[in-house]
Amino acid sequence: MKAGGLFVTGTDTDVGKTYVATELVRRLRAAGVRAVGMKPIECGSREDSNALLEASGEPGLKLEDIAPLWFPDPLAPSAMLSGDEVDFSILVERYQKLREEFDFVVVEGAGGWMVPVDSTRTMADLAVLLDLPVLIVAANRLGVLNHTLLTLGAIWHGDLECRGIFLNTISKTEGDLSQESNAKQLEDVAAGVDLFDGDFDRLVEAVKG
Repeated sequence: MKAGGLFVTGTDTDVGKTYVATELVRRLRAAGVRAVGMKPIECGSREDSNALLEASGEPGLKLEDIAPLWFPDPLAPSAMLSGDEVDFSILVERYQKLREEFDFVVVEGAGGWMVPVDSTRTMADLAVLLDLPVLIVAANRLGVLNHTLLTLGAIWHGDLECRGIFLNTISKTEGDLSQESNAKQLEDVAAGVDLFDGDFDRLVEAVKG
C-alpha cells in the first residue's frame, strides 16, 4: 500500500465527500484492508462522523476516537464564532493513533479545501500537517471544471500529492449537458491526475497500490 491514509476533500459542500469516504472504507475492508474513517473537525450534525464510524465496523471504536472536534453551528468557521482556536496537535495525535491501530485511515475534511478552521488556518493546513495524498470529490454538474482545477491548483501549491479526482454524479439534472462531457473534459484539463468517474473498484485498486 502506497500510503497509510488518504485525505478526502471536496470542490464544495454537498458534493458527496461522506458518501465517497464511507464507501471507500467499506470496500477497502471488504478487500481485506483494515481501514477506518476519520472526521477530524465536524460542524453541526454528526451524521458524517456516525456514517464513518458505521463503515469502519470496529467493535469498541467510539465516535470521539474518529471525530475529536465538534462544533454545534453548521457552518465552516464555527471555531471563530465561538472564539476558539483549534489545537491541531490533538487532531494530528488522533490521526497517528488510528494509523498505529489500522492499516489505512480515510480522513474526511469539512467543506472544501480552503475552508477556514479558525482565524488563521484552513482545512488545507490540516492536510499539510497530516502529509497525506489527497482525493478530490467533485460533483458532476455545471461548473465542476473550474471548481476542480482551482482545488487541484491549491493542493499542488501546498506541495501535496493529488491521488485523484472522484467525479460523483449525485443526480441527473435535466438540461445540464455538461454531465455528459465533464469526465472527458477533466481527463484533458487535469492530465496526469487519475480520474475516477464513479468507479470505486478502480479507486480501491489505486489506493491499495
